[in-house]
Amino acid sequence: MFLSDLQSKDIISTKDGRRIGRIIDAEITPQGTIIYLIIEEKKNFKRFIVSSGDTKVSFDNITKIGEDVILVNM
Repeated sequence: MFLSDLQSKDIISTKDGRRIGRIIDAEITPQGTIIYLIIEEKKNFKRFIVSSGDTKVSFDNITKIGEDVILVNM
């Protein structure tokens, strides 16, 4: 699987079921192991006015990668 395949999936929290956003980048080690996925948070009217920045999700927090979504334990 490629990073571009992951970028097309929505990131969903398993704790409350909310959509967190989509992957825009990844932080990797020199050996090529993914440490964090960098998520651009879902935009809504409040966040359109005030940006809260991006979120880092540890690769260890991913519980399931599905066909359309990625479930994370956050």
